[in-house]
Amino acid sequence: MPSSTDPPKAYENLDFLNSSSGRTLRILAEYEEPAARFRKHRIKDTVVFFGSARTLPRATTEKRLTQLRGANPKEMNNFADILRHAQQDHDMSAYYEDAVELAAKLTKWSLDLDYADGRFVVCTGGGPGIMEAANKGALEAGGQSIGLGISLPFEQHLNEYISEDLGFEFHYFFMRKFWFAYLAKALVAFPGGFGTLDEAFEALTLTQTKKIKKPVKLVLYGEKYWREIVNIERLLDHRMIGPEDLDLYAYCSTPDEAFDTLVEHFEKEFL
Repeated sequence: MPSSTDPPKAYENLDFLNSSSGRTLRILAEYEEPAARFRKHRIKDTVVFFGSARTLPRATTEKRLTQLRGANPKEMNNFADILRHAQQDHDMSAYYEDAVELAAKLTKWSLDLDYADGRFVVCTGGGPGIMEAANKGALEAGGQSIGLGISLPFEQHLNEYISEDLGFEFHYFFMRKFWFAYLAKALVAFPGGFGTLDEAFEALTLTQTKKIKKPVKLVLYGEKYWREIVNIERLLDHRMIGPEDLDLYAYCSTPDEAFDTLVEHFEKEFL
């Protein structure tokens, strides 16, 4: 019998594994453990949905507006700002509902393919907002639903619409981004903030530089929003990108338009 003074095996030594010396093993684990689960569930490729974690469902924003409209403005400080923000949240909630619809349409389409198993599975960052909406649409349509979460001091837990055993929690951003990119055949960027911009432009950079060799399409969902936030075409005017780079992305503003764009891309490049 081993004595109580026997040292732990290296792979059971949590002090070592959590130290700077164990970093390479932690990084490798964030590659090998997801890879094993994707093989287990026969996930061949994904459609990645990005977007704001702050976007709320329509029912939630309608309830809030109804409450505010029935309130006495004199009983609230900054009532005008509160009402304006509630109206903005309500306007943006249309994107939540669109993400649910688009994810459901893509999932139903993929399930009808003759070789549908593990193809074009909806994948998100696993959080609330647009991520929750896309996971919800995929799961309610009867398909698999992937969530690649990240540990952040202010971040929430994975949403409830992720398939069992397909929810992940990453420590390293770059390993999470690897799994977003590695399996993706297309990416859909709904309105969002810094994180969404980062993910969208990283996808454009990797495809432009051929670090991603497969023809990945980026759909910028909500043309009015994206053209207001960033004017990509001006990069061409200043000769910072080439004319062919404009083909790396497409603007779409309805679930049907985005669905048709993505299916055309999949059928041309991957089916």
